[in-house]
Amino acid sequence: MLEVGTKAPDFTLPDKNGAPVSLSDFAGKRVVLYFYPKDNTPGCTRQACAFAQNYQAFRDVGVEVIGVSKDSPASHEKFAAKYELPFILLADPELTVLQAYDVWKEKKLYGKVSMGVVRSTYVIGPDGTIEKVMPKVKPDTNAAEILAWLKQ
Repeated sequence: MLEVGTKAPDFTLPDKNGAPVSLSDFAGKRVVLYFYPKDNTPGCTRQACAFAQNYQAFRDVGVEVIGVSKDSPASHEKFAAKYELPFILLADPELTVLQAYDVWKEKKLYGKVSMGVVRSTYVIGPDGTIEKVMPKVKPDTNAAEILAWLKQ
């Protein structure tokens, strides 16, 4: 995981419509950048819906929410439409950003080892430095925990 106080790696990835979105587009704003394994899976859906339910509260404190997974823009489009997700979803099928943020890791499930996204969240400050790192977050509490931290 990247550390608090380090410069967040800039990137450009396609959103659900295929339009390029860069982290630098949000210079001067705080960004919650959350990484999740896969669209339309139970945990990822609960996590995304929690961010959606709290989206206005994030906006009220001047924060943009961005979700990143290795799914395609088309998958993100269906996922966002199905659950009425109001925030940005970015596609990283080449794993460049997932690896830059050190969330693409070896995972073990029932003794089987595979590579995948470790559900993690970063809060990036207006100056582009990492303010908060949350590794291995729980999908049901991630949004609320970040919001509570932001409001301190």
